[in-house]
Amino acid sequence: MAIHDSILDLVGQTPIIRAHHLDTGPCTLYLKLESQNPGGSIKDRIGIAMIEAAEKRGDIKPGDTLVEGTAGNTGIGLALAAQQKGYRLILVVPDKMSREKIFNLKAMGAQVVLTRSDVAKRHPEYYQDLAARIAAETPGAYFINQFGNPDNPAAHEFGTGPEILQQMAEVGGLDAIVFGCGSSGTMTGLSRCFAVQSPHTELVLADPVGSILADYINHGTLSDKSGSWLVEGIGEDFLPSIADFSRVRKAYAISDRDSFLAARELLRKEGILGGSSTGTLLAAALRYCREQTTPKNVLTFVCDTGNRYLSKMYNDYWMLDNGFLERTQYGDLRDLILRPFTQRDTVVVSPNDPLIIAWQRMKLYDISQLPVLDGERIVGILDESDMLLHVYGDEARFRDPVSSAMVRKLDLVDVRAPIEALLPVFDRGHVAIVMDGDRFLGLITRIDLLNYLRRRVQ
Repeated sequence: MAIHDSILDLVGQTPIIRAHHLDTGPCTLYLKLESQNPGGSIKDRIGIAMIEAAEKRGDIKPGDTLVEGTAGNTGIGLALAAQQKGYRLILVVPDKMSREKIFNLKAMGAQVVLTRSDVAKRHPEYYQDLAARIAAETPGAYFINQFGNPDNPAAHEFGTGPEILQQMAEVGGLDAIVFGCGSSGTMTGLSRCFAVQSPHTELVLADPVGSILADYINHGTLSDKSGSWLVEGIGEDFLPSIADFSRVRKAYAISDRDSFLAARELLRKEGILGGSSTGTLLAAALRYCREQTTPKNVLTFVCDTGNRYLSKMYNDYWMLDNGFLERTQYGDLRDLILRPFTQRDTVVVSPNDPLIIAWQRMKLYDISQLPVLDGERIVGILDESDMLLHVYGDEARFRDPVSSAMVRKLDLVDVRAPIEALLPVFDRGHVAIVMDGDRFLGLITRIDLLNYLRRRVQ
């Protein structure tokens, strides 16, 4: 095995794996593992390419400040290159991005500026417009501008595309490729490469529901209104200036739910941990494959690693909160309980546990109150404010038992009570303890009720 001098040497030449356990109809589906790049995504390719091209032109030199607006993965690719090459990096990131991506960027030394994800292009807080303004207001800064930078598609035209064709030649070539479109660099670069080197390869777009691109490809209509979607990194509310859609003949609009479930299926059946956009591409690729009547070699991307989405689409509670996983409906207050005690999902403490254990469980599960159970019987509730009042002024009291700080007067609500019965409990600043006779079922908080009402709207 070769010895390398830089982490940047490991970008590209990612492996391809044949799917064996997915329903691909008459087709064979191949997955290119861009998640194996050192920064964990296909965007490592353009992060390095755009910086090195700017260096060759003399536009930047080590020590300069680079600025970009990113959905996360381009930022990580840029951060990887900037860190190794000695640049300061400012990244403007929409606030819907996963915490894992943001933590990753900060850990690599990038300055992260969070902005709104609910505004469209030309709004001053839209992430690309804000990045451009920061670059203009920062002396000597260079705006990467992936959405208008020709070095972006060039990385795929002369790098990713020929690499794919060389790899797929071993299995008889490539009949169709399914990709997503964010900045449009991957699509545009591959389109130009295949037009010359593999003109028979069909180009298929996978697009989140809410994006304007699928309608543009399928019907030629360009809407000035987009929806919202939770899949990260792909989908657009405008046509990037570097975009070349001329060879794309078909597009699939994939819902968030189908995207997340497809990604989870990929992990469950093929052992591949992909991100949210991977789910969108996979769902579209499977639809395409199943529609075919003759065998074809089809390739799609595992765009990035699913490690960046563990708190979101790989978190059952997040999926349940957002209505992406089906839950049993009872027609009573059990429908609002996120962590049912009967399934041993409720995080609890014993009255004899030390308070430090209660604090650790609150931190680990990001909750602010714990039911206190003596066996199967609920005997109290411990809120973070109760704990604070108990230990403030004497930190040694963290060793006291939970029973010394818990509240024994409980707001018990019968499981058959109407939802309106929760409101007086919340008005008192308490959490509802749902009971079926003497049997404890679980807790309902304000956010549980809000999530329930939102799911009803959906």
